[in-house]
Amino acid sequence: MQKRCLGRTSLEIAPLVFGGNVFGWTADEKTSFDLLDRFADAGFNAVDTADVYSRWVPGNSGGESETIIGKWMKARGNRDRIVVVTKVGSDMGQGKRDLSAAYIMRAVEASLKRLQSDFIDLYLSHWPDETTPYEETLGAYRKLIEQGKVRHVGASNLDAGQLGAALKVAKEKGLPRYDVLQPEYNLYGRAAFDGPLRDLCMAEDIGVINYYGLASGFLSGKYRSEADLGKSARGEAVKKYLNPRGMRILAALDAVSARHGARPAEVALAWIIARPGVTAPIASATSLEQVDSLIRAAELKLDAADIAQLDEASAI
Repeated sequence: MQKRCLGRTSLEIAPLVFGGNVFGWTADEKTSFDLLDRFADAGFNAVDTADVYSRWVPGNSGGESETIIGKWMKARGNRDRIVVVTKVGSDMGQGKRDLSAAYIMRAVEASLKRLQSDFIDLYLSHWPDETTPYEETLGAYRKLIEQGKVRHVGASNLDAGQLGAALKVAKEKGLPRYDVLQPEYNLYGRAAFDGPLRDLCMAEDIGVINYYGLASGFLSGKYRSEADLGKSARGEAVKKYLNPRGMRILAALDAVSARHGARPAEVALAWIIARPGVTAPIASATSLEQVDSLIRAAELKLDAADIAQLDEASAI
């Protein structure tokens, strides 16, 4: 598996990251172990999670995903071969997003305990916290890096202005900068990343691992009318894509898929993998068949005509 450098960090990852949001939600512990085994056996090495996964599930309190990943790494003895990405700052019961130094210092210890690890490879600020100065947040990260508890830091869900401001503070104050960004990005949802944000990431050599690569499953092609929305728990989130532009994108995916003998989801992820400025998309799976499809997506090579057709269909 050809690895890619994650921005300026020392981390090298396969061109697709396993999304751990399903662990403890739509995948129980045993299933999660099976999925992770198949993924790792194929040469992939990065797993994305967050302390808040999966607090939204009735009966869960958050941390379920980290706990399962920690148990799996301990059982397999593979911590040194896995790049663990986790996030901090979401509402874990405190009633607000929080990137204060005091909160980060408490939250990281809880994540380390759940992960059964002495360190986190990549620690991300999950959401902007407008009540906490960047200097305070980055100062906390500097302490964690100095203590060896965190190797690199990044952020999720920042726009170009916010990321630029954080980079400016880091440079002026001699603090660790956000070396990785995790934005929402897919064939349908291009506007927030394509443009100033992508330009900034490329200019500053910031690694990008995007989420919602399949637009909540819409780009898999299984949702083509409102009658299809009941096919999964995430169906209602797909309703907003059922419009002329969405159908145009699905038609292009169908055409490219037919040429390659691939599935629409595989083509949609391969398009992201081929995008300049993107290191690797994040994608989740709840069955071994879906993991195998992710593996094929990472191996699929689109030609210039394929990419042009997808670009044209997804143009805003």
